[in-house]
Amino acid sequence: MTNETSAIDYDKIRELARLLEETGLTEIEFERNGERIRVARHVAPVAVEAARSGATAAIDSPLPGSAAIDPTKHPGAVTSPMVGTAYMGPEPGARPFVEIGSRVRAGETLLIVEAMKTMNQIPAPRAGTVTQILVGDGQPVEFGEPLMIIE
Repeated sequence: MTNETSAIDYDKIRELARLLEETGLTEIEFERNGERIRVARHVAPVAVEAARSGATAAIDSPLPGSAAIDPTKHPGAVTSPMVGTAYMGPEPGARPFVEIGSRVRAGETLLIVEAMKTMNQIPAPRAGTVTQILVGDGQPVEFGEPLMIIE
């Protein structure tokens, strides 16, 4: 093995890291000619509201009167049961299932998580009001990641 083939390709790692940042992915793996590079990063959930026109906007604070605590420890947190991609509505361009302030019943669909080309409806675990939406439409989600808060 020569020095060239055993050297770490830092340019390729930087390129993959930029790709992670651009796409919002949390992990990417590349393999060519027996060389394998895996780049991963930890991402904290970002609070966003599914806007009515399909755009998303950051939320500075939860619904007035609701507690502003860490969403991972909130008792009303709805977490992702799988790794996949979150979709706020039944199809692209459609009105979202819920918005900030929506009253929901237990079992009502909150959003969809696509995993391996299967659309999985995520139901409300209990009745209440949606006070925070913590993921954006089309955003990758991890297992156990908080998706929204119902109080």
